[in-house]
Amino acid sequence: MSTLITFAAEQKSAEVTDWAARIGWVVGLLLFVALLYWLMRQGWKWRGTLQSDLPELPTAPDQAGPAKLELSGRYHASTTAGQWLDRIVAHGLGTRSRVELTLTDAGLEVVRPGAQDFFIPAASLREARLDKGIAGKVLAEGGLLVVTWAHGDKLLDSGFRSDHAAEHAAWVEAINSMTTTSTEGAR
Repeated sequence: MSTLITFAAEQKSAEVTDWAARIGWVVGLLLFVALLYWLMRQGWKWRGTLQSDLPELPTAPDQAGPAKLELSGRYHASTTAGQWLDRIVAHGLGTRSRVELTLTDAGLEVVRPGAQDFFIPAASLREARLDKGIAGKVLAEGGLLVVTWAHGDKLLDSGFRSDHAAEHAAWVEAINSMTTTSTEGAR
């Protein structure tokens, strides 16, 4: 027993934490995170400046006609058509939000609470398809409704996800039949 007491008496106590060094590291880390956030924000603003040639988004007409289809879900992003990672941020098109879509003979009305609403005239619609991803969102195959449309001299892809994914196929069929009809009428 005496050897145990002698052994315990010879032990050194643990070093006391150096609070000044620890606080310095925490402050340094917070400054680094703030710098990264600021750089990301500057990149987002720069991308918006580069895309400033994009015209203002059209608004829905007063008399759009009766709704063919309605959808409630999420708006994920708009990108340059065919380039699913080239996000468009001008005019708020890069902002994710809830969405209410209404398809009429006049076009596609996109109502986004908390973000800018816009309207895609029927003449600007090019196609709709089911896809698995768009800038910032990747889902299972066919989990995303992507609508291709012309805005100014650019073709854009806008990605939507319905609260009920089974609705996507009806939207693809309806939009593609509208674009086929408008293409045939233009001939």
